[in-house]
Amino acid sequence: MHRRRRTALTLTAALLAAAPLLTACGNDAHPGAAAVVGGERIEVSALQAQVRDVRDAQEASPQAAELIKNTGQLGQVKLNSMIFDRILQKAADDAGVTVSRKEIQTTRQVAAQQSGGEDQLAAMLLQQGALTPDQIDTAIRREVLMSKLAESLGANTTTPEGQQQVLGALVKTSEKLGIDVNPRYGAWDVKQVRLGETKTPWLTQVTKEAPPEQVPAGA
Repeated sequence: MHRRRRTALTLTAALLAAAPLLTACGNDAHPGAAAVVGGERIEVSALQAQVRDVRDAQEASPQAAELIKNTGQLGQVKLNSMIFDRILQKAADDAGVTVSRKEIQTTRQVAAQQSGGEDQLAAMLLQQGALTPDQIDTAIRREVLMSKLAESLGANTTTPEGQQQVLGALVKTSEKLGIDVNPRYGAWDVKQVRLGETKTPWLTQVTKEAPPEQVPAGA
C-alpha cells in the first residue's frame, strides 16, 4: 500500500534555462551516444527524437516563434533531463522507492483539473516546460518520484536544508554512476547534478500532499 500524493506541476522557466553551447573538441569515446550513465548509453538519435517532437509541437502553436526563441538550447535541456531521470531512478531504487502507473495517472488528472483541462495542461507545459503531450507522463513521474524520495529521506524540499539533503543523495548517486557526456552537449556538473548551466529539474517544483488514501498494491 502506498500513500497517494498530489503534485501540482510548476515546470517553470528553470527547466528552459539555456545551457551555453559548448563545442569542445576531443575524441568521442562513445560514437553515437549523447551521454553514458552507469554504463548505459543515451543515444543521440533518442535525444534528437525528443527535440524534434517538441519542435514539431512548437511549430504547430500560434506562439511558435516565441516558443522556439525561448528554447534555443533545447538539446542540452532535454539531455539534462534524460541524464537526471536515470540518476533519480537509481537513487530511488537504492532507497526502495517506486511510483505506480496509478499514481502518475492520478497526478496528471489533478494537474489537468488545476489547469482547466487536459488541453490547457498540454499547452501550458509546452510553453513552460518544452514538453509534448507524450512527454508529460515522464515529467510527472519525475515529480512524484522526487517527492517520494524526499519523503523516504525525511527531507522537506520546501526548505533549503531539505533541498540540500536530497541534492546530497543525488550527488552521491551521480558520482557512483559516473556521467560521461559527449562534449558537443557540454560537461556534467556532478556537484550540482546538472548539465552545464541548465537548472536542476526538481528545484522549483511545488508538491502538496493529499490526505492519506489507500492505493491498491500493484496499481
